[in-house]
Amino acid sequence: MAVLSILDLAFVPEGGTPAFALRHTLDLAQHAEQWGYRRFWLAEHHNMVGIASAATAVVIGYVAAGTKAIRVGAGGVMLPNHSPLVIAEQFGTLESLYPGRIDLGVGRAPGTDERTMLALRRDHRSADSFPRDVLELQGYLAPVQDGQLVQAVPGSGLNVPIWILGSSLFGAQLAAELGLPYAFASHFAPDALIPALQSYFRGFKASKELDRPYAAAGVNVFAADTDREARRLFTSAQQQFTNMLRGKRGKLPPPIDDIEAYWTPSEKAQASSMLSCSFVGSRDTVRSGLEAFVEETSVQELIIASAIFDPTARLRSYELTSDLFR
Repeated sequence: MAVLSILDLAFVPEGGTPAFALRHTLDLAQHAEQWGYRRFWLAEHHNMVGIASAATAVVIGYVAAGTKAIRVGAGGVMLPNHSPLVIAEQFGTLESLYPGRIDLGVGRAPGTDERTMLALRRDHRSADSFPRDVLELQGYLAPVQDGQLVQAVPGSGLNVPIWILGSSLFGAQLAAELGLPYAFASHFAPDALIPALQSYFRGFKASKELDRPYAAAGVNVFAADTDREARRLFTSAQQQFTNMLRGKRGKLPPPIDDIEAYWTPSEKAQASSMLSCSFVGSRDTVRSGLEAFVEETSVQELIIASAIFDPTARLRSYELTSDLFR
């Protein structure tokens, strides 16, 4: 069966603060370490009041300092927002502080809206240089070459593992060409999942980083002691995606009893499509769903996201899920 990992977006719940969210992010990571999860990732998003992980490298350091063995990393850093040298220095510093535990997943999306892109000093055309930026980043994390005038300090020679993240064929093809591990964002953009994975597996070229392809996929899991309880927890994510369709990006809402009264048929169809890689229910229900997903996709790793309002219920969901694969 696949390896289990976590993508935590440090969701800020209604009535909560970023400080609250970050404290519970660390608490989740500490429990995840005990339950045997492989890695704990955080993602870069900007100008979103419901997500507290904008300063991704800072939060990674916070989580790594509060844990002992679990791998911690970015899932991911939006590389076009940054200089590759700065990212190499940040993650070189993290690797120096927490050796052998840091992952660097990179994506080419902005992770925000167009106005915030301008505030980040980002040109929308910078995504076009993503392949070149990845190669530059690799160079800064590789051993220093003769005549190299610019070095990442810390960073040079540390070979922090780089993952390519994506939700389309572009990232899959780049990861295959460079011989890097690949993670697909099927937890919110599942449409191209199978074609992207097929492209990656088919086109993979062995590299010094990997001799064979290694793919992960993001999935949403809402596990509880009963199917009914899990379906109620899931309504927080359903409301969240419906609100996105309405152009409202607020904090994570509490669950409700009747989601059908909340969304229109059109909103239901769109949100349900975006959330189609979600597994909701009791232990047995979730197990059968995840097993079928792994069988269909051939991924070696599942990266689980759970937008659950109550921190205690969220911990219970991850605990139940971890039991399935021990």
